[in-house]
Amino acid sequence: MAPDLRQFFRACNPGKTIRFEDPEERNYYIDFSSVRGGEVIEELGQTIALMDPDPTCQLFSGHIGCGKSTELLRLKTELQEKGFHVVYFESSADLDMGDVDVSDILLAIAHQVSESLEAAKISTQSSYFNRLLKECVDFLNTPVELGVEAELSLGIGKLTAKTKESPQLRSQLRQYLEPRTESLLNAINRELLQPAQEELNKQGKQGLVVIIDNLDRVDNRPIASGQTQAEYLFITRGEQLGGLRCHVVYTIPLVLMFSNELQALKNRLGGGANPMVLPMVPIRLREGNDCEAGMALLRQMVLARAFPHASPEERLAAVTEVFDSPETLNQLCVASGGHVRNLLSLLFTCLRKRKSLPITQESLQLAIQEAKDDLTATIDAQEWELLKQVHSSKKVTGEEECQALLRSLFVFEYRNNADGRWFDINPVLAGARELS
Repeated sequence: MAPDLRQFFRACNPGKTIRFEDPEERNYYIDFSSVRGGEVIEELGQTIALMDPDPTCQLFSGHIGCGKSTELLRLKTELQEKGFHVVYFESSADLDMGDVDVSDILLAIAHQVSESLEAAKISTQSSYFNRLLKECVDFLNTPVELGVEAELSLGIGKLTAKTKESPQLRSQLRQYLEPRTESLLNAINRELLQPAQEELNKQGKQGLVVIIDNLDRVDNRPIASGQTQAEYLFITRGEQLGGLRCHVVYTIPLVLMFSNELQALKNRLGGGANPMVLPMVPIRLREGNDCEAGMALLRQMVLARAFPHASPEERLAAVTEVFDSPETLNQLCVASGGHVRNLLSLLFTCLRKRKSLPITQESLQLAIQEAKDDLTATIDAQEWELLKQVHSSKKVTGEEECQALLRSLFVFEYRNNADGRWFDINPVLAGARELS
């Protein structure tokens, strides 16, 4: 059973997210919930299903690249199978993540929801939005062809695309919309979401769910108030983001989990519930013992991309078709630290260095050394001291440490039911002389 090198290479692209609507790509998916310390996606989905038709607002976080998008797309598929109309979108499609305000987010939601409803043959005509769009174009004094009234999503899409590419236009549009944020929110609820819910119910469907991905990538720079951009959006303005009259799931920056305003965040945006966090897949337990269950699933994640139609047992039996030894696969999994994108990135680098399979230990060591060199070049002396402390204590405390260590992927967060939550350094840094 020899793998198709081209198909394997494409399946290991670290920038690719599994599309669950594609039966072939579903074969690549490995469920890590048994070792991640909780059924995160199941809990999000169950909250929506049990609370419907009452709207819910839930928060989802984790390291960038840890697999949140894949899990959210699985949530989308599972909710659709239960009869919900689900609008999933990446906020970066409409927004400049370095410059975001609440009115921008609400307008992006209106754009994506109206587009999805129109594709489902549900009318989105809105006198408020037609009037607002024309006023915005007049205010900006720039040519934007909005289209006919029935094409609400097209009009909003053209406006947001125009302002995304121009910071000056974006600033001008925000000056016009920000004082009207409450009326914008009310119009989304009254003229878009409520009619859509009624039509969906007539069609025998459950409620409307909006999943906004990639908002965890907003720039965390300080703004004029002294807050970070993330604190301003999700805490100060959280009540407005939480005011949509449908089920909403927002991705939020992991740094907010360490904010002194965490309780305010939960109360204003999450309905008082704790944000759900997707941790790393553990390769070791808190005390340093190997986590065989986590390693076994990581091995399957790699081998599933080489043998998508084989059973787990068949994949393990064919491991030497892909790696020169089972130990090389184990070393790859350990070096990833259980961070799924890092795992794929290391694997992708190995494949680029090889003209044929199997992947050798030598090529893996070169890929690991490259990743180590890239990472250590960004770490300053103070951060090395923090890394020593984390390596010893398995703890990260406070926003400053989180921002310095977690967002930069110097440190990973792990959870399981037996050990609770702990942290450890990115394994590619292991053995660095600065840690001695």
